[in-house]
Amino acid sequence: MEPDERIRSLRRDIETVDEEILAFLNERARIVEEVGRVKAEVNMEIYAPQREEEVLHRLNQRNSGPFPQRAVSPVFREIISACRSLEAELTVNYLGPPGTHTHLASLKQFGSSVRTVPEEGLQDVFEAVEREKVNFGVVPVENSIEGAVDRTLDLLIDFDGRIYGEVYLRVSHDLLSKTGKAEEIQKIYSHPQALGQCREWLRKNFPHVPLIETVSTAKAAELTGEDSTVAAIATSLAASLYGLKVIASQIEDYLQNYTRFLVLSRKTCGRTGKDKTSLLFSIPHVPGSLYRVLQILSERRINLTKIESRPMKGKSWEYLFFVDFEGHVEDPVIDDTVKELKKNVLFMKDLGSYPRSY
Repeated sequence: MEPDERIRSLRRDIETVDEEILAFLNERARIVEEVGRVKAEVNMEIYAPQREEEVLHRLNQRNSGPFPQRAVSPVFREIISACRSLEAELTVNYLGPPGTHTHLASLKQFGSSVRTVPEEGLQDVFEAVEREKVNFGVVPVENSIEGAVDRTLDLLIDFDGRIYGEVYLRVSHDLLSKTGKAEEIQKIYSHPQALGQCREWLRKNFPHVPLIETVSTAKAAELTGEDSTVAAIATSLAASLYGLKVIASQIEDYLQNYTRFLVLSRKTCGRTGKDKTSLLFSIPHVPGSLYRVLQILSERRINLTKIESRPMKGKSWEYLFFVDFEGHVEDPVIDDTVKELKKNVLFMKDLGSYPRSY
């Protein structure tokens, strides 16, 4: 068989398989619609992250190739998202405008078949969730290079809601401008975290160009579209959304650059068996008080994954501590631990238990 004829034959085979995939997708959608009707009868939640993670985990384990392993979760996340939309529309807000890394994290967590709402500030995200204007909110909480997002931690103190999930996103930055010409650039806009993550690259390539902070990388891209002498450090998604050209790609100083995002909700998330719990607390200002808290976790062999301190507003030199550790409050050992911790702190707030994303 001649190469051209063989290719035509193989393409026909692909078309046949595509039609079979489409038929199976529609069959899956019909089943999901029935699941939605049953959930409505018993008033069950439409979005069940623990169930979705179980599905993705099982499919990743059963993939025998040659379909790329890295593509299994993204493909099926979109299938799940599209089918979920047949049950009900979810609304998710995030730190905007469109094209931020928080926007990308929202799509990674929920898929593109949700209604996403950009917000101007972090407080706007928290308030919309608290007032139940949206189903979920997504906010950045820490970066592997630049550390904690202090504003998010401060808002968690007074937030009347829960952490419902977490998303880890590899952060990659591009330098964008209206013309794509590096020699025209007189100012560079971006979020403080992004500027910090590209500090060395900027020092080597634009040592004398002023760096101007903005509320988000996407806002920087939005401003850049108005002036050819201005560049923005932002995402490739922002480049396409705001009609910008790429001067340089992947300009971050470290390729292993990840940001952790929190999913916020007024609801609590059920146990999955692979969970994380977040607490904040204050302790007596006496020797050994923090040691005692950590000892309680250590004695029960609970893996502490994060500890962060923030000053208490209105009380000089006193601090609130944020901790994350593995386990769910429905686990007997975690329930017992939380009760014991309460006896050794002045104040404690349970921020939520949710599926770990690693």
